[in-house]
Amino acid sequence: MNWITNYVRPRINSIFSRRDTPENLWSKCDACGTMLFHRELANNLNVCTSCGHHMAISPRDRFTALFDGGIFTEVSVPQPIEDPLKFRDQKKYPDRMKAAQKATGEKEAMLVAEGEMGRTPIVAAAQDFSFMGGSMGMYVGNAIIAAAERAVKLKRPLVLFSAAGGARMQEGILSLMQMPRTTVAVQMLKEANLPYIVVLTHPTTGGVTASYAMLGDVQIAEPNALICFAGPRVIQQTIGEQLPEGFQRAEYLLDHGMLDRVTPRTEMREELVKIIRMLMAMPPPVAGDLPAPEALEPEKPEAPAQKADAKK
Repeated sequence: MNWITNYVRPRINSIFSRRDTPENLWSKCDACGTMLFHRELANNLNVCTSCGHHMAISPRDRFTALFDGGIFTEVSVPQPIEDPLKFRDQKKYPDRMKAAQKATGEKEAMLVAEGEMGRTPIVAAAQDFSFMGGSMGMYVGNAIIAAAERAVKLKRPLVLFSAAGGARMQEGILSLMQMPRTTVAVQMLKEANLPYIVVLTHPTTGGVTASYAMLGDVQIAEPNALICFAGPRVIQQTIGEQLPEGFQRAEYLLDHGMLDRVTPRTEMREELVKIIRMLMAMPPPVAGDLPAPEALEPEKPEAPAQKADAKK
């Protein structure tokens, strides 16, 4: 009896009570601490349903929500020289690249795509902060140039989503050279009379802010995004004074004239469609292909009295 009680029964219970539960079913909001179910969070574009805090979202997931039907075509980007400076800190630069590629599933820190957004053809580029801090290297410079050239060729506007910690230190001066290169790419769009719209997301800092991220015809930001060249902690330590509340956040910059709009991510698509169609002198956006909700409702049978009145 002891053998059955002490061994057989616990063994049977362990077999039947075993559950294969994924570890990533719940995410904790960084702002309010609410536990959010992964499907609910994904359906809300990684925006907390409790407090509205905007969490990070990958460029691929952003494009899936941005383009009609989640359909887009990637634009090829020229591959730069690998590890031109033979840079090494705690790890070799190629090893860091391989680790970032494995963690994100992407080749580099920027994704370029083309497609339709609200029946409006566009070219879009988005940075991935989870890929080495979204740092601006030669590939990012090539990506922006490729996006601008594709937009000029197709006569489409360019929408860029920035998220970066600045220039990539592993590429040294070559990464800083991307600032003038991307500025020339933006100028190509202006000479072709094509809109260039920048959506600044959290965080956008360093040389990215000092170049293509602040050259848009329209500057939009997601709520509470940090947008700066040098961070607030560095500035506070330099000048030795207490900074205003919300310093260098999107709402602060909007109040001081550096932004045109602060738009939640869940409303960004409709906002971009309206702005682009206005700038491109296109008719106002129309409803989707589906009929109006009223047309989907089943017809209600008429009462006998109503049928009699109709015959009269």
